Amino acid sequence: MEPSEDPDEATGPRVLDNRRDATRYRVLVEIAARQPAVSQEEIADVIGVTSQAVSDYVRDLVDGGFVEKRGRGRYEVTKEGVDWIITRTDALSEFVSRVSDDVLGSVDVDAAVATGTLEEGDEVGLEMRDGALHAVPEGGSATAVVVTGGEAGEAVGVTDFEGVVEYDPGVVTVVPIPAVTEGDPPSPDVIEDRAAGVDIVAVGGTEAYALATRTGLRPDVRFGSSTGVSQAALRGLDVLLLVSTDELSRHTTRLREDGVRYEVRDSLDR
Repeated sequence: MEPSEDPDEATGPRVLDNRRDATRYRVLVEIAARQPAVSQEEIADVIGVTSQAVSDYVRDLVDGGFVEKRGRGRYEVTKEGVDWIITRTDALSEFVSRVSDDVLGSVDVDAAVATGTLEEGDEVGLEMRDGALHAVPEGGSATAVVVTGGEAGEAVGVTDFEGVVEYDPGVVTVVPIPAVTEGDPPSPDVIEDRAAGVDIVAVGGTEAYALATRTGLRPDVRFGSSTGVSQAALRGLDVLLLVSTDELSRHTTRLREDGVRYEVRDSLDR
């Protein structure tokens, strides 16, 4: 792991600049919440990174004076570490407030798919289904007011949003497919097993497309898959990504930058 920047040189919303800064912030917060007995494996599970990555971040924080090691598996956040968390959290709160007021507040009307007959003035709940916002007559944790009505399945206009739309982001299963110069592709049976239970299938590269179609799968995403896969997962869909090895790094880099959970599975393993 490369030496980190001096945290004193960072500004509050800097933790949003890239995944590394955001993960560093989250690791420090998790240590503060669990101290003194800190399980790096538990932190890795919560954050969605490897235990080795957490170990590297912890060592970096210890070297920077923000965490003190008290013994095997025992850590405490120092006063400097607490101050750093507070300043970054305060700055993030201000940033979120500004986004809510200046950005989200300027959005007058959004579109949602009606799940029943809706009329202008109805108060509805908002849910994320199949990667799209839906307006639900019976309400929910997030609400809005209908401004343009419609029948079930039609797009309706909603405004006056309150609450948070609750849903879990999806997970991307990445299966590298050998380039034509690297050997034979995996068996279609293996790919069919991988596709079981996912919401959509995406391909990147000709080798991946050929294998998907030979397996009998019809890819939902063929073009711009690095962007499409990331957006689908962020909207709560689980994705199987078959990607040629020469395009693998481009796709995984995009997933990391967008903070999408993913796992790379060997195409030869069941």
